[in-house]
Amino acid sequence: MNYGKVGGMVATLVVAAGLSGYAFAQGAPAAQGGGGSQGQGYAQSGSDANAAGPSGATRPLEVPVMAVTGIEVMHATLDPKVDVIRVTGLVSSAGWTGPTLVPFFYGKPADDVLDLQFIATSPEQSQKAEGFQPISADFTLEAGHPFKGVRVRAYANALELKQMNGNAQAQIKANDCKDCIGKTFVDKGQGQPGPGVVYGGDLPPDYRPIGPTHGVKGDVHNPNRINLILDGQNKIVMAFWE
Repeated sequence: MNYGKVGGMVATLVVAAGLSGYAFAQGAPAAQGGGGSQGQGYAQSGSDANAAGPSGATRPLEVPVMAVTGIEVMHATLDPKVDVIRVTGLVSSAGWTGPTLVPFFYGKPADDVLDLQFIATSPEQSQKAEGFQPISADFTLEAGHPFKGVRVRAYANALELKQMNGNAQAQIKANDCKDCIGKTFVDKGQGQPGPGVVYGGDLPPDYRPIGPTHGVKGDVHNPNRINLILDGQNKIVMAFWE
């Protein structure tokens, strides 16, 4: 199969949003609960038991997942003979759906490396910081394709397999903030990591600490950004992904 046919096929599939790959999310979907209990005049709005943070209109977005953790290329031995690229990664919270791999750009790459983005549909509401969640997706190529390697890009990192065989892995060391509440936040350049401390340098990119006198200038619809609500002593009272 020549490159022109592959390029045309991929471009057509991207435009049609069909793609030649299939994808699935690992783990159980986020639990759906009731409207929340009421106390002292406050009630949690919405039906998502994992929701936290700003209320308002729902806004699912198709965006890159937090991180890519692995790439594996498998070769089918039965007809039709295809190469299957399996990618694993992490999303910031519960509630992500529809993981898929899409080409990062049109045209023949000079390095013959297939460049993919790992995207998924974000939750409709902001989510509590309860730990990263695993996710995976597959992308299928017909035998005889021109690619000599594959690179996958996520929100916080990229990973490359330099040949169309075997696997590559990445270790993600960012603090997912599942245990942040009650700890003291220390920003980068203003202190050091330590027991009982959440250090800004250990958090994912674009974290946002919000003190009691801080406004909320900027976008509030980035599902890969952790928001830390602080009290007057910089203790974290709430942590959520937009």
